[in-house]
Amino acid sequence: MRISGVSEQEPPEGFGARVRSALAWRWGSQLVAQIITWGSTILVVRLLDPSDYGLFAMSQVIVTALHFLNGWSFASSLIQAEEVGEREIGQAFALLLITNGSLAAIQLLLAPFVADYYGQPEVAELLRVQALIFIAIPFTALPTVLLARRLEFRSQGIANLVSAIAAAVTALTLAWFGFGVWALIYAPIAGYAVRAVIMTVAARLWVRPVFNLKGARRMIGFGGALTLCQLFWIIQSQSDIFIAGRTFTTYELGLYSEALFLTLIVTGRFIPPLNDVAFPAYAELHKSGRSLGPYFERTVQSVLLVVAPIYIGLSLTAPEAILIVFGEKWVGMAPIVSGLALVMPLMAVQIICSPTCTATGREGIYLATSIAGAAIFATSFLIGVEYGAQGLVRAWWVAAPLLLIVTLALTLPQIHLSVWRLLLAAAPPALACLAMAAVVLGLRQALPDDIGPVATLGALAITGAATYSGILYLVWPEVVRRGIAMLRRSPADPLPPSASAPAPGDRTNTIAD
Repeated sequence: MRISGVSEQEPPEGFGARVRSALAWRWGSQLVAQIITWGSTILVVRLLDPSDYGLFAMSQVIVTALHFLNGWSFASSLIQAEEVGEREIGQAFALLLITNGSLAAIQLLLAPFVADYYGQPEVAELLRVQALIFIAIPFTALPTVLLARRLEFRSQGIANLVSAIAAAVTALTLAWFGFGVWALIYAPIAGYAVRAVIMTVAARLWVRPVFNLKGARRMIGFGGALTLCQLFWIIQSQSDIFIAGRTFTTYELGLYSEALFLTLIVTGRFIPPLNDVAFPAYAELHKSGRSLGPYFERTVQSVLLVVAPIYIGLSLTAPEAILIVFGEKWVGMAPIVSGLALVMPLMAVQIICSPTCTATGREGIYLATSIAGAAIFATSFLIGVEYGAQGLVRAWWVAAPLLLIVTLALTLPQIHLSVWRLLLAAAPPALACLAMAAVVLGLRQALPDDIGPVATLGALAITGAATYSGILYLVWPEVVRRGIAMLRRSPADPLPPSASAPAPGDRTNTIAD
């Protein structure tokens, strides 16, 4: 039996309803799962020391790097295909088993060498245990893709929630009983295992792997191209920790890695779920002959409307927020968070560019931007690490804008969208954030020094939120109306403006994936 794609004759409103339903489940479940994860993460951070997170960050460089090569792209090729049958599914399953078995073996072999590189023997044992993650990936990737092809995200939403709970309980229990860094190691393993079981059952994945790869040329070509892109993404996203690990102490590395985790929460956790929906949606739009430009334009605006004020607000209130949420032993990461948050809205736009190429079969553009990102970020980090954590922050300030310029220069002509239209779409959130920053900075100067961090944070946050929303309502009411219409699922819009593109990878080092 073959599974066909969606009919090109499907009316836009029907397609839009399916996308909205998928988006609601995928993003909504991710929101709830992240609330669970954040709550447990804050408690675990208070129980553990920065040095624990430094050791964890050292091991995560290798785990995350190999995880990006896990062959998920072979399964993703099934989304782009017009039809898939049991043989194609079995071949994808076989490729996933081969790839992840090989990666687990490589991680076991690399473990002692990585420990020697950092001068931390415990890192070797951390890596050996974390190799268990690769066992679960084939049983997560394949059912996820099969359900995504049909824009069915309800089961994925349930799996997200249950696996987040399993990981959170594991982390809290182990941290409470004094297991230290091992709380961070076993939590994601528990989450992956639970998710694999739920997804396999939900997708009814009873197919046998087909190791005869005859006829799988398109699958291997597509997956190989995206895997190569991920290789360069590894260099871009992991080179700061890899480089700093040789010069920073575990305490310093712990502060930087957790600051990076905090600032990457939105781009690393909330945009990828939107991307998961947008990739098959963009693929269907492309197959039906519709232009992606208008949808991408609204995507950028909607993402920035949410992401920009969060990050600018975090940058403005980092000293008080870090002290209140994480405690005094983590106040050293406040200036790092403040600096990194300024550039993260640009990274959000960078992430949502990739599916416009991958969904339309232009993997070469994705590869070119991945190579550029690896070169720009690695070079910047090599220079910046000489100046400590703030040197790495300034490296982000240089690298992120440069990479976004390169990416847009290659992407926008392919979707027939002008730079001017994109700037007009980004103007409302950008200008509203500038006004918010001016008001908050002025208020900070006017507040007395003795009112305490809680009162200061409350005053700054409320004033900033009121300023941002007020500017939007007064100056750009049509932007607000479009956002409200999207939330009400207006049937006239065939693709929700908030849908975005699949992220090239996620580098956040949280306790649960």
